[in-house]
Amino acid sequence: MLSKVTSFGLKGIDGFVVDVETDVSNGLPHFEIVGLADTAIKESKERVRSAIRNSAFEYPVKRITINLAPADVKKEGSIYDLAIAVAILSCNEENKIKNEKKYAYIGELSFDGSVKPVKGVLPLLISARKLGFKNFIIPIGNKLEASYITGINVYCTSSLKETIEFLRGEKELEEIKPCEFNEIKTDSNFDMDFCNVKGQAMAKRALEIAAAGGHNLLMIGPPGSGKSMLAKCFPSVLPDMTFEEALEVTKIHSISGELDLEKGIVCSRPFRSPHHTASTVSLTGGGTNSKPGEISLADHGVLFLDEFPEYSRQTIETLRQPLEDGVITVARSNATITYPANFTLIASMNPCPCGNYGSKDKECHCTPGQISKYLSKLSGPIMDRIDIHIEVDNVTYDQLKSEDKEEPSKAIKARVDKARQIQLERFEGQKNFCNAKMNSAQMKKYCKLDTMGDNLLRNAFERLKLSARAHDRILKVARTIADLDGCKDIEARHIAEAISYRTLDRKYWK
Repeated sequence: MLSKVTSFGLKGIDGFVVDVETDVSNGLPHFEIVGLADTAIKESKERVRSAIRNSAFEYPVKRITINLAPADVKKEGSIYDLAIAVAILSCNEENKIKNEKKYAYIGELSFDGSVKPVKGVLPLLISARKLGFKNFIIPIGNKLEASYITGINVYCTSSLKETIEFLRGEKELEEIKPCEFNEIKTDSNFDMDFCNVKGQAMAKRALEIAAAGGHNLLMIGPPGSGKSMLAKCFPSVLPDMTFEEALEVTKIHSISGELDLEKGIVCSRPFRSPHHTASTVSLTGGGTNSKPGEISLADHGVLFLDEFPEYSRQTIETLRQPLEDGVITVARSNATITYPANFTLIASMNPCPCGNYGSKDKECHCTPGQISKYLSKLSGPIMDRIDIHIEVDNVTYDQLKSEDKEEPSKAIKARVDKARQIQLERFEGQKNFCNAKMNSAQMKKYCKLDTMGDNLLRNAFERLKLSARAHDRILKVARTIADLDGCKDIEARHIAEAISYRTLDRKYWK
């Protein structure tokens, strides 16, 4: 007897329809799965067989053939277990299963018949909704994750037996009620706060601008000057995520298996800080299954690269495309997948191997050759893509022991939120959420300069020998500074401050 039910597979962050076609016929007992299934799917026949028997259903001692269509697209994971079990049981008329074709099934089975949560439910449901599917049965463990998708009917199940009883009309499954994103409170308790950072007024100002406009930032200074501490305080001043941003971030974390199922959605901006020994694949994504890397997991959040030059040259250069385009395309022999990588890069580094080159207090013991070799690990194209460069020097003893209260992150965040709200209104209905992502047409419209500002930028462009990209980065930073000041137009003072954040590469990379 033939049966066909619907499930979904994942390719990148997008889902595609998978028809689970089942043929149960007379012959020697055999169970075969075809349709470019990976090892996890091949092994599902053991999970399905045990789940059916331990759920008090009769397992057909016949020839069972499962086809996962389309047969020319590779399928991965254990998400098809529930669909396969339902398809097999629906081949037996004695089970009295009705309307099995009405639903799409997602879930992994245990030997005892319970349905376990799986990765990627959120992107699967979003893609299925776009394709016109309305009714779904998913694991109860993915309940919260699915509750943020409206316009569809999602039922959660805890076991195969419960699912079959629902399809027979003997029992009702819990229908997931949509949850409002505004009801979720963003975690505002950060371990690090700017009120604990003594001195470093210029660095704090630069980080405020970076948070307000989504700009990339590089800190350069001697060891112990507070670069890492400043970077770890940065998340405490970032603006709250919009629902659209949260959905995109949650998609990536769901696919990677890093989503907290008790929350169901990522409501705080990610802060990723991979060690400098991280491989290129772990940073960009890829591998056998073409999974997202650190730069995608940092989407709409922060990628902090401490000791920037200590990363391999190849790893650093792979940041070029995502820093420019906001996406990363992972090309492998079995698939080419594009992941979002719309992150803010915060990098820190020492100016030389010993760390004291350019310091006001300590003497550098490195040779010119050693300094040049160390700094040459960062190429001109990478430096061009970093909007803000700041120098962070050691704080004095008096600053460390000062009883004066430093400005807390809460006060800085209030200004950042105000500036970001201006940008959200400015770019309403468009793809970007912040000034750093403006395209040429938007810059022409929103970054107009008066005569004084234009002359100032012209002089800087010619004297510092800036590239066209650096010119655009200065304009974007100036637009953010103007937003922080509540100014509609960019003034000469905003341009002057933005230019001051582009001079370090001329000091150290002569």
